[in-house]
Amino acid sequence: MTTTASGGLPGLARVTLAAWGIAFATGAAGEPAPYLNPHEADLVLSDFKLESGAVLPQARLHYTTLGNPHRDAAGHIDNAVLVLHGTTGTGKQFLAPTMGPELFAPGAPLDAAQYFVVLTDGLGRGGSTKPSDGLRGRFPRYGYGDVVEGQYRVVTEGLGIKHLRAVIGTSMGGMQTWMWGERHPDMMDGLVAVASQPIPVSGRNALWRRLLIEAIRSDPDYKGGDYEKPPTQFTKVLPLFNIMTESVLSQQREAPSNADAVKLYDRLAATYAGKVDANDWLYWFDSSFDYDPAPQLGAIKAKLLAINFADDALNPVELGAMEPAIRRVSGARFVLVPASSETHGHQSLRYAKLWRSYLATFMDELGPSGPVAEHRPPTGR
Repeated sequence: MTTTASGGLPGLARVTLAAWGIAFATGAAGEPAPYLNPHEADLVLSDFKLESGAVLPQARLHYTTLGNPHRDAAGHIDNAVLVLHGTTGTGKQFLAPTMGPELFAPGAPLDAAQYFVVLTDGLGRGGSTKPSDGLRGRFPRYGYGDVVEGQYRVVTEGLGIKHLRAVIGTSMGGMQTWMWGERHPDMMDGLVAVASQPIPVSGRNALWRRLLIEAIRSDPDYKGGDYEKPPTQFTKVLPLFNIMTESVLSQQREAPSNADAVKLYDRLAATYAGKVDANDWLYWFDSSFDYDPAPQLGAIKAKLLAINFADDALNPVELGAMEPAIRRVSGARFVLVPASSETHGHQSLRYAKLWRSYLATFMDELGPSGPVAEHRPPTGR
């Protein structure tokens, strides 16, 4: 089922592209708001085998949790939700002011008083093992399949969760949500994939990623990834990330003249200078090479909601990919949020106010869980 959402939601503060550049490069966007019982930990795995056959002698997988686990009569955690971040982010990106209060605050769709929220740092990112920790260019090539395996082991081995209420992801996390539904079809009740498509990374989406990768590899100071002095020349190309992920309307407002565009470019480039690691970025954008959930969509059993944005250049509606894909998943629903002065292209995902109502309805349809279900009157559903 496909739904076109009506209008943009009012009250969203407009931010500059430069601010978003900092947010994506650092994995944060402002100080996180306080939430119920936040906790950070690492799962350390020995001899973590990648799908290529390569082995990481030690893999550290970092995660943050909010709220408290609730256990059913059999002692199993029954209120856990796994939330997955995008390519250049970490789990903590969901604690940003435009996301956390809309998702985890009292009364929000993933209220931390009701749900045990798991925010992982994917392999290669944040507090998890990554090339910049020491292996640099010798770090084995990893793909989304390896990232999903790491998430699965955090959930099952690190936290002892046997079943998830839902898996929810944005951008890369949305792509990995489709993979979760296929690889672990009995592991969750619901799936919510935001700003993604269940097709291989190809066409323009693959081309701009390749441009970033080749800019890093061709930097004279890169030296095959074994550099002593961090490369800097490639950062001049990184504003392409902002250009591809912001909306055309927003960019036009930011740069209504050629002179404004020059100034905006300079500001964007400056946000990356000295703040990004070449190897980490190269591996991030290369890791989508193995993504292709299309052949196995029929394996998905969980209730599924996909939410995209009409002005998202990374998941263009012109490809017509979503409707036929949704038809292959039993009972799935697709919402397309129309472009407006409130949307920000692919970065619309960072404004949870744009999509929280659809998530709220979806979670309600799944029914109560954890402490809410425990205290529900016997006459309830």
